Amino acid sequence: MGGLAYPRIPAYLTNQLVKNMKQTTPARTQTERADHTRARILDAAIREFSDNGLAGARTEQIAEAAGVNKALLYYYFAGNEALYKAALESAAHGVMADNMAVLEAHASAGEKFLQSALNHFDRVHTNRGFQSLMQQEMVRLHRGEANALTQLVETVFRPLTLKMNEVITEGIASGELIDVDPAQIRYAAMGANVFYFLSAPMMKMIQGSDPMSHDALQHFRTAAITYLGLTIFVD
Repeated sequence: MGGLAYPRIPAYLTNQLVKNMKQTTPARTQTERADHTRARILDAAIREFSDNGLAGARTEQIAEAAGVNKALLYYYFAGNEALYKAALESAAHGVMADNMAVLEAHASAGEKFLQSALNHFDRVHTNRGFQSLMQQEMVRLHRGEANALTQLVETVFRPLTLKMNEVITEGIASGELIDVDPAQIRYAAMGANVFYFLSAPMMKMIQGSDPMSHDALQHFRTAAITYLGLTIFVD
């Protein structure tokens, strides 16, 4: 019996079709598109809230920066306060993930702590959005006003502090780090970083040079690690 005759496809064309099929990128699913849109809104919200605060932030600016309309913004977030809390949580959880990755790395306890101190310095310098949001929340906390820190303490800051204490305690037990209260080691590193940036405007007036210049930042970053290496390590 005769069958239908199909035209023979040249080998080079077959190979090209296979190659093209491999290069085809699957379309995003609806969930992936929604997650991407939500992430864009949160990124824009972090910038707007960090620059203008909760009271001064404008949803129009956030929607425009995220490339969405206000209706879609309110589809994802009920209002300004809900968006603000979500933005702060997003920034805080990103910081926690970065720090946990360092503190859980395959290295000695002292090495992990030093890298965490360096990451903290770099974050304070580069992640201005998160720093600004945290400063706003600390002001509300000191004033006794409603703030978004209570929930973040349980989900971010307490677990991160406990993990850092665990690493420092491990270093003390192994004889790598000096035997002092782990909190003192934390403050020696993180406190120095924070004070450097808080005092930068005043120090610029006193010294006549800019602590925020590239050379000054590199110098302090190196000096901070040298100092910790000489003070918190046994050898």
